[in-house]
Amino acid sequence: MKPAKHSLILSVLFLFSLTAAAQKTDTRQSASDRPFRAVWISTVANIDWPTGDAVGHTMLQQQQMRDLLDKIAALHFNTIIFQVRPTADALYLSSYEPWSHWLTGKQGQNNDIPYDPLRFVLDEAHKRNLDVHVWINPYRINLARTPVSELNPDHIFFRHREWFWKYNGQWYFEPGLDETREWLKKIVRELVTAYDIQGVHMDDYFYPYPDHKTQLPDTKCFQAHPRGFDNIEDWRRNNTNLIICELHELIKRIKPDVQFGISPFGIWRNLSSDPHGSDTHGLQNYDELYADVRYWMEQGWIDYVVPQLYWAIGSSAADHKKLAYWWADNCFNTKLYIGMAPYQLVDRRQVSADEWKKKHNTAWAKPNEICRQLRLHEKIPQIKGQVFFSASHLLKNPLGVCDSLKTYYNDKNP
Repeated sequence: MKPAKHSLILSVLFLFSLTAAAQKTDTRQSASDRPFRAVWISTVANIDWPTGDAVGHTMLQQQQMRDLLDKIAALHFNTIIFQVRPTADALYLSSYEPWSHWLTGKQGQNNDIPYDPLRFVLDEAHKRNLDVHVWINPYRINLARTPVSELNPDHIFFRHREWFWKYNGQWYFEPGLDETREWLKKIVRELVTAYDIQGVHMDDYFYPYPDHKTQLPDTKCFQAHPRGFDNIEDWRRNNTNLIICELHELIKRIKPDVQFGISPFGIWRNLSSDPHGSDTHGLQNYDELYADVRYWMEQGWIDYVVPQLYWAIGSSAADHKKLAYWWADNCFNTKLYIGMAPYQLVDRRQVSADEWKKKHNTAWAKPNEICRQLRLHEKIPQIKGQVFFSASHLLKNPLGVCDSLKTYYNDKNP
């Protein structure tokens, strides 16, 4: 909960949010009537917004967001995926978690200012006919470079230390606890109820990416709460299954039109591990992140999936083309959009000499790789759109990619 001195303004602003959401008449074109053309806007580590010089400065933040949305709309995109909960904190008016230090400079600071970033983004995005999907990270508490001593004293971490464990310098909610799922559902319930959002989105950060040297510190939780499992890896997958299922049910109960989407790492399982897997050689969602995305699609628990196919066509480890067809064959009744990687493009004018040396002979140094992928997607009817990571990388226009996208999308459907 917030400190008592801020309770009145929080209550007033929260009631305003509820009223505004209820009264808003949406005249924008329905998302179902148009292809999905989206950009991720990352707030963690100030990747996209706000920039470092705008941290703690409301007017500058707002101007930066207007400029960002203007540029996105001018490229004929129609959706933003806006990160509102990067590290168990908030870039919106939350009753449960503190303001993000990526926004204010210090977690929990500026609770008394009448500025709700998500409300502002929604208003500005909708003016430009852009849908907004809110992007949350379910389990991460901090980045390794941000010690927990810098968390707000009222953070849930300090009130329920038993809900968390540390791995590779970062702290995480324990996914095996009922309390974790209930907390996450409170967060999502508040977002869906209070805001005129079009979707709730999570990316690939479920269980942490492994370093193959350190075991996950969840053995005690498994022993205390096995829920009938005798294999800890199956138990972990079930933990993730439960939260996906329960969030889907929650969202649809509150606002059936709000979409629930997942953007997983691009490989579900390799063919060498599973006959249903892809002809790839890389980290696997199922085995290492404990995210059985294929099962979620089978069960109808997600409305859309955005596999992060951040490899070039012809990549020996993970060929974009092979993976695009694999996801098309396995998306079942789930909408399929493809996660695109403009950040991989190498423009000699924009990178260091070392980076150019590493990549200048690759497909990512050629101006047509993103367009090659788009043309491939045209041949696969299950693919209904793309999402680009991320806004700042894209808008640098490496190798003229923005110019190509503007022409491509305008020709397809302005």
